[in-house]
Amino acid sequence: MEIQTIDASLLAKMFLSGAKNLEAKKEWINELNVFPVPDGDTGTNMTMTIMSAANAVSELKDADMKTVAKAISSGSLRGARGNSGVILSQLFRGLTKVMGSYDEVTVEILAEAFEKAVQTAYKAVMQPKEGTILTVARGAADKAQEMKGKTDNIVEFAEAVIAEAEDVLSKTPDMLPVLKQAGVVDSGGQGLVCVLQGAYDALIGKEVDYEPVAAGETVVKAASKVKTTVEFVIESDKPLATYQIKEIKSKIEALSVGNVIDLKIGDEDTTAKEEAKAAPAEPAKEMGFVSIATGEGLTSIFTELGCDYMIPGGQTMNPSTDDILSAVEKVNAKTVFVLPNNKNIILAANQAAAICEDKKIVVIPTKTIPQGITALISFDADASVEDNESNMTEEIKNVKTGQVTYAVRDTMIDDKEITKNDWMGMGDSGLLSVNADISVAFKEMIDEMVSEDSAVVSIYWGEGSDQEKAEALGKEIEEKYPDLEVEISEGGQAVYAYIVSVE
Repeated sequence: MEIQTIDASLLAKMFLSGAKNLEAKKEWINELNVFPVPDGDTGTNMTMTIMSAANAVSELKDADMKTVAKAISSGSLRGARGNSGVILSQLFRGLTKVMGSYDEVTVEILAEAFEKAVQTAYKAVMQPKEGTILTVARGAADKAQEMKGKTDNIVEFAEAVIAEAEDVLSKTPDMLPVLKQAGVVDSGGQGLVCVLQGAYDALIGKEVDYEPVAAGETVVKAASKVKTTVEFVIESDKPLATYQIKEIKSKIEALSVGNVIDLKIGDEDTTAKEEAKAAPAEPAKEMGFVSIATGEGLTSIFTELGCDYMIPGGQTMNPSTDDILSAVEKVNAKTVFVLPNNKNIILAANQAAAICEDKKIVVIPTKTIPQGITALISFDADASVEDNESNMTEEIKNVKTGQVTYAVRDTMIDDKEITKNDWMGMGDSGLLSVNADISVAFKEMIDEMVSEDSAVVSIYWGEGSDQEKAEALGKEIEEKYPDLEVEISEGGQAVYAYIVSVE
């Protein structure tokens, strides 16, 4: 088969097919994550990112190349979730910036677009790491440049580029020892390959229905004529706020394993207008805060410390760039500090800061809940934005964080053998403890965190623990380390039975 140009209609079909293939493989991709924590990370985040753009593309009618490109770029940028999702959105941003300037795309233009995509994605990451989705994307871009001088046939070009991407992906374990020890390839790179493979299917006119693929499966099944429609009815005794509607949508979309579902809950425009009317017409203050956390206890702690708006989310549900922008809009301040409190949310927060036009967003790169709490405590309302940013960023470096959760599969990390359902104590730089007994895993983690300079240990208990168990562990810490002050609070967080800070 020979195809020498791609028009707007074919580009839209290819993008939607790539999105569907990624969605079908998301659970399989989730299983490739190195750390066996119950978070449903990379595959889910990349799928929700691309589906945000797929919804935008699906709504277009007889659109030209510029319009399709804009829908892909804008939809993925605003819908980006997690580091993998943000990088994917930046790849689309660079790709479509080139393609949107033409009515039809040739091999030469595609090669230029691939190169721009990689440049854009690398710029979005402060410290790019090889052996990741970036490496796979760069391998594809290099092959695209090579093929530019060899063929005008886009099918031949695409086959070579995808084959190279697959080859680079297979080598990612040799680039990152942690992948090799876990026996997996990079999950983000695998997600990108799935997108490319799906797009290729549409390019050659292949009619397939990408059914969900579980861990270990790679088969794309033949098209089925059976379509299932699921309707969700949400009942509420009062109007839902916009952020509540978005949260409900996010959770429903995360459950989707089939076709893209158009979700609409109530009259969102009316709800938004009612919120605007109800908002107090007060002068904007100089500085405000948006923070991300899950659990009633943690939400209360952040609110009591002065956080203006809380976005529900964290390890199991990374908020999108648009979620962060919407939250910032609700804070009546000229400058809004955003506390991601999770290393997988920082890039989305940075992306929100780059997109926001009417306010200044300052992202404090908090990677954990304790760092976020320390940042808020360090805030000085009488200091300047710049001084607060500098001070908070410096103070969070003094916080050690430990988190206890359970393993969802057998694996090997940092030379520690992990069995499914074992409890793991994870620190800032890696795995600190593993044990079938949660108390033992907790105490071994604390031993690794405490030093002669330590003064305070704060324990936030959540799902998998309770006040009595937390207090018993706190008492053991005090007995072993009599110079330490131990504080215990209910966090209510999911996934982690304990979140601990040592300062």
